[in-house]
Amino acid sequence: MPFNLPIALTWLRIAMIPLIVGLYYIPADWISVPMRDMVGSLAFIIAALTDWFDGWLARRWNQTSSFGAFLDPVADKLMVCAALLILLDLNRVDSFIALVIIGREITISALREWMAKIGASGSVAVHRLGKFKTAAQMIAIPCLLYWQPIYGISTEIVGQVLIVIAAILTVWSMCYYLRRAWPEIRDKTDRRS
Repeated sequence: MPFNLPIALTWLRIAMIPLIVGLYYIPADWISVPMRDMVGSLAFIIAALTDWFDGWLARRWNQTSSFGAFLDPVADKLMVCAALLILLDLNRVDSFIALVIIGREITISALREWMAKIGASGSVAVHRLGKFKTAAQMIAIPCLLYWQPIYGISTEIVGQVLIVIAAILTVWSMCYYLRRAWPEIRDKTDRRS
């Protein structure tokens, strides 16, 4: 297993997940809700920035590896799922939206694993539609964690609108990936019959 700065940043992102979740279990008399929400949203933003930064560093320093390519999306999915579960517990996100986003993450992860196994991982390579979905998600989640106005702008409303957009893009991108993978799946299944 290679170890370099990009992979260390990915591990840092994974390590931040229990810290962010734990923050929401601290007794209310230890930390005020606004302070907890501010720290939680900032921690999520830092974790999200490490996602962008580790990929940029890996490409720039030519330190890409199969382990890093495997670990990075796992860290992202764990981080997003943990944040959605926190938001669900706080009643700041609808359960249907959380289910759609988490279900898509599981489905596409399984699809990518299957496509890699049959040697067709290129047909489910990351597409810009998935990047737009990720961007909407990564802005929506800290807004929903923060839940307080900033300069008169309601982060609650911004977060709610963006999480709905993220859910729509989630379904759209899942359909796109499934459609791209279907010929390969059909061919492999037909050959085995």
